[in-house]
Amino acid sequence: MPFVRIDLRKGKSPEYRKKLGEIVYDAMIELINVPKDDKFQVITEHDRADLNHADSYLGNHYSDDLVFIQITLNTGRPVELKKAFYTRIVEQYQAQLQGRPDDVVINLVEVAKENWSFGHGIAQYA
Repeated sequence: MPFVRIDLRKGKSPEYRKKLGEIVYDAMIELINVPKDDKFQVITEHDRADLNHADSYLGNHYSDDLVFIQITLNTGRPVELKKAFYTRIVEQYQAQLQGRPDDVVINLVEVAKENWSFGHGIAQYA
């Protein structure tokens, strides 16, 4: 049931964007108990001028390759699981896409199960 939005600077290849989505998807399956095939992602590229962010925050120094990952998911996962999830995404981003760890911002938006419909106007989890 997670819905993933990934926003990044224009200019990355389709393969790069697909790999980034797969990194997030794999981490969801492996670490936060998301079932296989529960994959809903929107990956959007933006002009640099449309990504409005500080140069640095909390000791992180951002480049033009900053990636925003926002995931809407059911509430209830423990903090330690979330921390491991964040770490896995950044580790794989570095390993598979040679990205900088500073350039990954992740936000989880937790909602109640009744806030989802996966077709036919039915609240399948309500």
